[in-house]
Amino acid sequence: MSVDPTSGPRPSGPFREGDRVQLTGPKGRMHTITLRADGELHTHHGVLRHRDLIGLPDGSVVENSSGHEYLALRPLLRDFVMSMPRGAAIVYPKDAAQIVTQADIFPGATVVEAGVGSGALSLSLLRAIGSEGRLVSFERREDFAEVARANVETFLGALPPSWDVVVGDLQEELPGRFPTGSVDRVVLDMLAPWECIDAVAEALAPGGVVLCYIATATQLSRVAEYIRGTGLFTEPESSETMVRGWHVEGLAVRPDHRMVAHTGFLITARRLAPGAVPPDVKRRAAKKPSYGDVDVELWTPGAVGDREITDKNLRKRVREAQRAAGGARLAASGDAGVARSDASDPSA
Repeated sequence: MSVDPTSGPRPSGPFREGDRVQLTGPKGRMHTITLRADGELHTHHGVLRHRDLIGLPDGSVVENSSGHEYLALRPLLRDFVMSMPRGAAIVYPKDAAQIVTQADIFPGATVVEAGVGSGALSLSLLRAIGSEGRLVSFERREDFAEVARANVETFLGALPPSWDVVVGDLQEELPGRFPTGSVDRVVLDMLAPWECIDAVAEALAPGGVVLCYIATATQLSRVAEYIRGTGLFTEPESSETMVRGWHVEGLAVRPDHRMVAHTGFLITARRLAPGAVPPDVKRRAAKKPSYGDVDVELWTPGAVGDREITDKNLRKRVREAQRAAGGARLAASGDAGVARSDASDPSA
């Protein structure tokens, strides 16, 4: 029986060889393994044999050789995204959820994404478009594209036929790949999305959505003004998402001391029909933007303290992602007995 690769790992039923399992042990430390009959997880707390898990239902608790208990669960997409090898910074699950909703990513949609980063957002988009949709992801760097392909293959078990990764500049590649007005949604995750708005406007169908994911207020201002200036879109809407957990234990109910606050801004607009002129929006007159390329350069990742990944470290991440994808391929082909157990969850 064929499996739809966009559906991801089998979400229910007893554990079997080739399944990825997330183990939470003493003190909350987490490990993610790929089950194989002769596999073992070695920690300083003892040894846990994979065969003790095979056949158990999801959510079981097992003991290792020292009597320490581990909770075994299949990883959710958010778990995988937060622990997978990274070439570029990822789109966090809280933002991916908002992107899917605000851009209205629907089953069967034709979606363009740029850039692909480490593949975190691609996984959410692939789930949303389903097997009948099409996702084309543009990435300027081949090494980032390799990490993204391997991460998607690891989670889904195969590279889905609904996904294409194009190494190149969206401005140059998009016009030759899509006829005018044939794209339903465009998601831009890049430093200067305004550079791509003209090409996006040409490719988007009337009523289609463009969504930009950007880090700073300066970038937000510039892309909003550029979208307005084209006269081809509805008034852009901007937002950010913050997630605050709560501690709930009896009557001790309070906000957590830490929260996932600002990670990026989302700005969306819809493509107008050819020749349509939107009604005037009454707002306070604004001064002409007083920034230029020099100001934008001050907000590059390096300038604001975002540590760039070194070439050596990136090559290591590529190897890690490809090893994980190799194990997923073996599991998907039924040769899970030789699949290699993954290392401890790097997010722990």
